[in-house]
Amino acid sequence: MHPITPQQPHPLFNTAATRRMELQAAASLPPHTLMQRAGLAVARLARALAPHARTVWIACGPGNNGGDGLEAAMHLQRDGRRVVVTWLGSPEHAPADARQSWQRAQAAGVAWADEAPTDMTASDLCIDALLGIGVTSTTSRKPDSRMLATLTALHHSPAPVLAVDLPSGLDADTGQFAAGFSAPASEALSHRQARHTLSLMTLKPGLFTALGRDAADSVWLDDLGISHAQEAPSAWLAGPALPAPRSHASHKGSYGDVAVVGGEGLAARGLGMTGAALLAASAALHAGAGRVLVALLDDGRMALDGVQPELMFRRFDALALEELTVVCGCGGGEAVRTVLPTVLAQAARLVLDADALNALAADAALRSLVVNRSVRGLPTVLTPHPLEAARLLGLSAAEVQADRLRAAQQLAQQLHCIVVLKGSGTVIAAPGQAPAINPTGNARLATAGTGDVLAGMVGAGLAGGRATGADALHAATEAVYLHGLAADRWPAEGTLTAGALARHIGNY
Repeated sequence: MHPITPQQPHPLFNTAATRRMELQAAASLPPHTLMQRAGLAVARLARALAPHARTVWIACGPGNNGGDGLEAAMHLQRDGRRVVVTWLGSPEHAPADARQSWQRAQAAGVAWADEAPTDMTASDLCIDALLGIGVTSTTSRKPDSRMLATLTALHHSPAPVLAVDLPSGLDADTGQFAAGFSAPASEALSHRQARHTLSLMTLKPGLFTALGRDAADSVWLDDLGISHAQEAPSAWLAGPALPAPRSHASHKGSYGDVAVVGGEGLAARGLGMTGAALLAASAALHAGAGRVLVALLDDGRMALDGVQPELMFRRFDALALEELTVVCGCGGGEAVRTVLPTVLAQAARLVLDADALNALAADAALRSLVVNRSVRGLPTVLTPHPLEAARLLGLSAAEVQADRLRAAQQLAQQLHCIVVLKGSGTVIAAPGQAPAINPTGNARLATAGTGDVLAGMVGAGLAGGRATGADALHAATEAVYLHGLAADRWPAEGTLTAGALARHIGNY
C-alpha cells in the first residue's frame, strides 16, 4: 500500500478493465480471498490515519464494497477499538463474500447501529464502504432515503473520512457524481474534514479529474497482490517533468524560436487584448525558448515591452513561419481569423488557444487545415478550456465536463492533433493513445491569463525539442505538469497572478 503522489506516472484503469481483472483474479484464488485482502488493507490504513481513534464508524453498503467494510470492521474490533457499523444490507440478500465477512464481524463482537455515533470527534474515523464502483454518473439507480441519510452523516462528521475504493456516488471513469448523489467536497471543506481514499486493485481515472480530485483528496493504492500485466491502462496519471540539462556549448538557437500571434487591438472601441499575447510570450521566454517573437494583431501600435525587452516584436508578414513554433490565438479576437489559414499552412509547430479555437469551431475549412497538418507531419497542440472544447465538438460545456477523458480523446481523433483539455485534472490526449491526466495544479490557477501562460509554456516545450510526433505529446504533458507544479509550490502568502506565474515559471 502506498500514497499516490505526483512523483511518478501511474497506470489508470476504468471500471470495465477493473471488473475484468477482478473476475480473473477471483477465478484463480480461493473464495473470499480478495475481500479478505481488501478488508485488511482498509484496516491497516485506518490504523495509520487515525492511530488514536476511540471510535471507528463504518458505513457499509449492501454489496461487496460493504463487504470490504465489514471485513475491516472485524480487524479493527480485534484491535480493541470501539467499532460501530451501519450496514444497509442484509444477510439474506448479501453476496456470498459479503455475507461471510458479516459473519466474521459479528463473531468479533462489532456493534451495529442504524445511525452514526453522536459522540465522534476529530480524532476518530469514519469509513465510507457504501458503493465503491457500484454506480456511474449515468446510472438509473438513485440512492434511497437511508443511503442519503448515511452519506449526509459521513459528509458532516467531525471525524475524517476514509473512502473504500471510491467516495460513494463518484463515477470511477469520469470523476462526476451519479444523479442523486452530491459531492462531499464543499460540505467537508466547510469544517476542514480530512478525506482519504484507498483505491483497491487499480487506480481509477475519476479519482484525478473533474469533481474526483476534491472528493477523493488524498489517494492511496493497494493492488491486493493482483498483477496488471494482462490489461492495458485506460489512461495514465502523468509523472514529473524532467527537463534535460542544457549543454554548456549550446546557444539561443539550440532552444528554438517561438512566435506568439495574437493580441488584437481595438483602439476605436477603447478595447485591447494585447495582454494575453504578452503573457504567452513571457511564459515562453521564462520556460526556456531561445528567442520569443511577438506579432500583435494591433496595427503595429506596440513595438516594445519595456518590462521584458527580450521579447522581439515583428509584423506578422515578416515571420518565417515554416521555421517557427507558433502560439496563436491568445487575445486574437476576430483579427486572428485573417491570419489563421496562413499559420495553419506554414507553421512548423503550432499551439492553438483561445480565439484561434473559436475560429476553428466556426469554420470547417480551418478544421480541415488542422487535420492536413497531421498528414504533413506537423505537430499541433490545442489547449481548450471546457467551453472552447464544447464549441469544437458541438456539445455543451456540461457535456464535456460529464466525461472529460472521452471529450479530449474525441477532439484529438477528429482533428488529428494533441489536445490539452484544461480544468481540474487537465487531460492530455493524442490520437490512438491512452490519455494522460495531470496530477498537479490547484484552484489558484482559476484566474485570468493563466491559460495564456500555459500556451506559451507548451510553445517553448515544442520549440526546445523541435518536437514531432511523440515528442510533441511529451512536451505538452511536461508543460502542463510544470504549470500546475508552479501553482502547487506558490508561496502561501503570495498572490498568484498570471504575470507573476509567467515570470517565475523557470524557478519550478
